[in-house]
Amino acid sequence: MTNAARIAVVTGGTAGIGLATARYLLQRGYRVAIFGQNEGHMENAKDCLAGEFGPDRIFARTVDLGQPAQITTFFRELEQGWGNVAVLVCNAGVSPKGADGPTPFSEVSLDEWNFVLSVNLTGAMLCCQAVLPGMVRHGFGRIVFIGSVAGRTLPRIAGSAYVASKAAIAGLARSLVWPYAAHGITVNVVAPGRIATAMAGASGNQINRAAITRIPAGRMGDPHEVAAVVGFLAGDEAAFVNGAILDVNGGEFAPA
Repeated sequence: MTNAARIAVVTGGTAGIGLATARYLLQRGYRVAIFGQNEGHMENAKDCLAGEFGPDRIFARTVDLGQPAQITTFFRELEQGWGNVAVLVCNAGVSPKGADGPTPFSEVSLDEWNFVLSVNLTGAMLCCQAVLPGMVRHGFGRIVFIGSVAGRTLPRIAGSAYVASKAAIAGLARSLVWPYAAHGITVNVVAPGRIATAMAGASGNQINRAAITRIPAGRMGDPHEVAAVVGFLAGDEAAFVNGAILDVNGGEFAPA
């Protein structure tokens, strides 16, 4: 099957890594569905991508991952309009921070904890549940979770809820490998380090200047560098890559 016949979903595909991934997949022939919580950002991303690649290859909706009914509606409308999802990129994530950085653990409210996990972890789980039956029926599927270096090693910037959610994503990915491998489905994680996105902030701020000193590459990453790794995992060439965590962090974290 060519990429032109394949549908890819990128959650949180309206900015940063998600938008870069959507563009990368469109450049390689996929039809791409994106969603985000902010309607303005979603409309801007939709118009931008439609202008580059044509409106017939873009499916965009406003979806709150903390609302399961909205997730169900999105995938139902997508399947009715376009068909089976071949690639799912679970990229959407939140990382609450105040002016002084993340909330100290002793002050994290249950509301903040539940909010972060509902988007970063539970939302990803619900998206997987929505697409896996179709992937099984068609004997092909690629699921790529966007994790984080914060879930891989001692976090220096991220808050506890975010770190817990990203560590849990790796466990969720591993739990799906064995049950679905026989159906031509792979499940992998891409774990970015410090990437130059709106979430990370400007590279010149104090936090990012300190972060760059810990990165052997001497700079923050670009969203397109993460998107390229996601694109590889989405393709036929990565059929034997399953249950892996691919670090994209400029050498900041290099496990043995």
